[in-house]
Amino acid sequence: MSGTEAQTLAELAAREAIRQQLHNYCRAMDRRDDELGYAVWHEDGTADYGASVFQGAGRDFVDQVSRNHLRRSAHSHQIATIGIEVRGDRAASESYVTVRLRTAVAGGFTEELYVGRYLDRWSRRDGRWAVDHRVWVLEFDEQDRPATARLPGGGSRDTADPSYELFRGLRADT
Repeated sequence: MSGTEAQTLAELAAREAIRQQLHNYCRAMDRRDDELGYAVWHEDGTADYGASVFQGAGRDFVDQVSRNHLRRSAHSHQIATIGIEVRGDRAASESYVTVRLRTAVAGGFTEELYVGRYLDRWSRRDGRWAVDHRVWVLEFDEQDRPATARLPGGGSRDTADPSYELFRGLRADT
């Protein structure tokens, strides 16, 4: 393998590791899996969601979201259109994010929708890619009230969710 091919493979591996971390973040938020959420950030990683929302340690933001989600009846974080540039052990990414939050109220639910982007600086330390700094850019938000549930939910907002059993089963088979 040539040096160029090795460099290309290393960059592809870095991009995939970063992409997986972005997906891990959404999973951690929706399943309230704080340990998975912490692992997305370096210990000294920071988050800036604006002065009125949160500015501080990334891991503290995970704690804040986890507490906030306790009062929600449902929530979903979706990530798409991920652009990643890698330079050695440093990288930057821009990801488009949709967050929907549902809260039970008398007569139904309120629903909040947030659409924006994560602008992340990453680094690889000890072989692990994690966020050094995140900036949240809000593009727009909406709130609807009250909405009514149409279908019963089947997921769980913790590690009792059926997806955890799916992946445990896969690991047990190997």
